[in-house]
Amino acid sequence: MKTAVPNPVLAGAKLSATVSTGFTAHSESGAKARMAIIDDQGNILAAGEDVAWAAWRVCVEVQENFWEGQGHLVVHTSPPGHHLDSKKTA
Repeated sequence: MKTAVPNPVLAGAKLSATVSTGFTAHSESGAKARMAIIDDQGNILAAGEDVAWAAWRVCVEVQENFWEGQGHLVVHTSPPGHHLDSKKTA
């Protein structure tokens, strides 16, 4: 499975994960960094610990579903087609 997905080198950043802490991001020098979701125009849609935990949750859920043989190979942070209220995000 590990060989089936890309393993890119991140220029200027390091990303790691553990079961108990989820994802953590750091600069090359070791300074703490934050994860973000950025659209095609460069706008930051969400950033910080919530992004890291949402990404971790999706990874864990899809793996658990695979192990349970449920066939749910796609997991979303919200229902597909659900539009976010831009006033509630930032």
